Amino acid sequence: LPIARDMCQKVIVVGSNDLQSLYVANNVCHAVEYFRKMGGNVGVAGMIINKDDGTGEAQAFAKAVDIPVLTAIPANEDIRRKSANYQIVGIPGGEWASLFEELAINVAEAPPRQPAPLDQDGLLNLFSADETGGNVELVPATQADMRGGTFEEKPSLEVIYDEILI
Repeated sequence: LPIARDMCQKVIVVGSNDLQSLYVANNVCHAVEYFRKMGGNVGVAGMIINKDDGTGEAQAFAKAVDIPVLTAIPANEDIRRKSANYQIVGIPGGEWASLFEELAINVAEAPPRQPAPLDQDGLLNLFSADETGGNVELVPATQADMRGGTFEEKPSLEVIYDEILI
């Protein structure tokens, strides 16, 4: 809603290295593009990669849609536990302080940018075919498959017109 009403100047996209997360991030980029075409002034400041496992799909997504990565928060057990227990992760002087200090600076300084959202194929191409099911051959189910047994062909009651009279 803030994007639609032009109530913000920049959006920060948060995603991880999985298809669903990047699908949502791509939809946000589409929304920003749409509302800019409608006269809005919003842009994407960048992306925060959450639970970064180092596989690189989120980094590749950010590059493909032309937005900077503001920071990558690692997939780390300490961060997960503190977050699950509602503890502050980025306390000053703590183990993760520098990461969140850098993030704060990057967010403050990042200008709003016009993203270039991906189409469905572009998004799927960030992942290997094994992960997206792209290497699976779809074979239509037979009548016997759908009915759980043997199937006996019966004449159809459907009316088929061979010729169109004009």
